[in-house]
Amino acid sequence: MNWLKLRRLGEYAGFRILVAIVWCLPVWAQRALAYGFATLLCRVLPRKLTRYDVATDNIRQSLGAEMSDAEVDRIIFRMWQHLVRLVCEMIQFPRYASCENVHDITNFTNLKMALTALCSGRPVIMVSGHFGNWEASLATFGTFGFPMGVVARTLDNPYLDDWFRRFRESTGHVMIDKGGGGPEMVQRLEAGKHLALLGDQDAGRRGVFVNFFGRPASTFKSIAILALQHDALLLVGYATRLPDEPGRKWVKFDLGCEEVIDPRETTSDDPIFEITQRYSSALERAVRRCPEQYFWVHRRWKTAPEAAQAAHEARRRRKAG
Repeated sequence: MNWLKLRRLGEYAGFRILVAIVWCLPVWAQRALAYGFATLLCRVLPRKLTRYDVATDNIRQSLGAEMSDAEVDRIIFRMWQHLVRLVCEMIQFPRYASCENVHDITNFTNLKMALTALCSGRPVIMVSGHFGNWEASLATFGTFGFPMGVVARTLDNPYLDDWFRRFRESTGHVMIDKGGGGPEMVQRLEAGKHLALLGDQDAGRRGVFVNFFGRPASTFKSIAILALQHDALLLVGYATRLPDEPGRKWVKFDLGCEEVIDPRETTSDDPIFEITQRYSSALERAVRRCPEQYFWVHRRWKTAPEAAQAAHEARRRRKAG
C-alpha cells in the first residue's frame, strides 16, 4: 500500500468520524461549533491562511467601499459560521428531511414559477452559486421527484468522492463529472431531463465577461450555449438558511426561484451574453439579500478582461499565421 493511498484512507477515516459526531449534534451545538470555527479562522490563524484580504476586497468592491471594517469583519465571520453549518446540515439532511415534514424545514419563494418550469416538458438547467446551502436545495428537489444531472468536479480523494456521490445520488440525482461530462449533459437535455450546476466560477480567459456586482467577471459560456441548443429553461435558484427560532427541532430554509430564463425570449444580437448576464444578475440579487451566506473567499474576479483580450488576440494571430 503506497503512502498516497494511506493518506487518503486517513482523510476518509477522519471525515467519517466527523460525520458520525455531527449526525448526533443538536442545532445549538452546531451553532457553537460554527462560532468556534469562525473564531479560529478570523481571530487566531494568520489572515493569509484564510484569504481574509481576498474576502475583504471582494466584499468592499461588491457591497460598497464605504463599509466599515467592523461590518466587513462581521460578514466574513458569519460567512465562516454559515459554511460550518452548511456541512452539518448536509450530513443531517437524511435524518431530518422528508416529504412529510417539508413545511417544517422549508419555506418556498416563487414555488409556482419553479414548478411551471420543471413541469413544462422542456429540460431545465438549474443554476445556483456558492451561496446558501446549495446541497440542501439539490436534496430537496430530489426528494420531491425532480432528479437532476448534478455537474461537479470529481474530488481528488476517491473515498471522499464516493461518499459525496452516494449522498447526492441517494435522492435520485445522477452525478456528472465537470471535466469531460459534456456528452452526458447533452444526452440528458436531449432526453428532456434536467441539469443542476453552480454558475459563479471564474471561467478564465475563454469565458464571456458579464457584470457581477458591478465588475466584469469571466463566466462560462456553456450554460447559455446548452440552453440555446437544447431549448432548455434556466432556473436560477437558492436555499438560504432562515434565522433560528426557539423550539424549532432543526433548521429551516428559504428555497427560492429567483428567475426563470427562457432562451426563446432573448432579444439581443448576442444571446449567449444576454442569458449569461441575466442569470448572473439574478444570482447577485439573491446574494445581496443574505451576503453572509456567500463564499466571498472565492476568486470570482481572478481573470482580468485585459488578459483575456490579449489571449484572444494571440490565438487569432496564431490561426491567421
